[in-house]
Amino acid sequence: MIEVVLYEPEIPQNTGSVARLCAAAKTPLHLIKPLGFSLEDRYLKRAGLDYWPYVDLTVWDRFDDYLAARPRNRLVATTAGNRGHTAVPYHTLAYTPNDSLIFGTESRGLPESLLDAASIRLRIPIWGHVRSLNLANAASIVLYEALRSVGELDGK
Repeated sequence: MIEVVLYEPEIPQNTGSVARLCAAAKTPLHLIKPLGFSLEDRYLKRAGLDYWPYVDLTVWDRFDDYLAARPRNRLVATTAGNRGHTAVPYHTLAYTPNDSLIFGTESRGLPESLLDAASIRLRIPIWGHVRSLNLANAASIVLYEALRSVGELDGK
């Protein structure tokens, strides 16, 4: 099953929006600590609305713990800006049902060590002077393309 992984998310509203996205798509959400907020944060709860009971949420102390629990998952790391020049556009990838879609922090993205460990670097094409997209928007774009690609949109 495709999974969404937020690596050290910093902004509660973004994480809440991604949680609502994952509830709507019946897709597991994994948060890798440290988090830039409390899971009791009112902005986090507000962004997720009343969908929190439908979120398949797991919080991990370390990324290595997530990896150990998912040895067969393919790591698909998203990247933006200048670091994205070696990444494939999100809409050209042949996704698989065992993909972990990994998104980095809002301010720093993913560390180079994690990008190097990933099977694939993925990017969303951006034109002009914009450096990156909002985390929740990027997760929405990539997740729904991945679900479409593996034929899971109708079967959810």
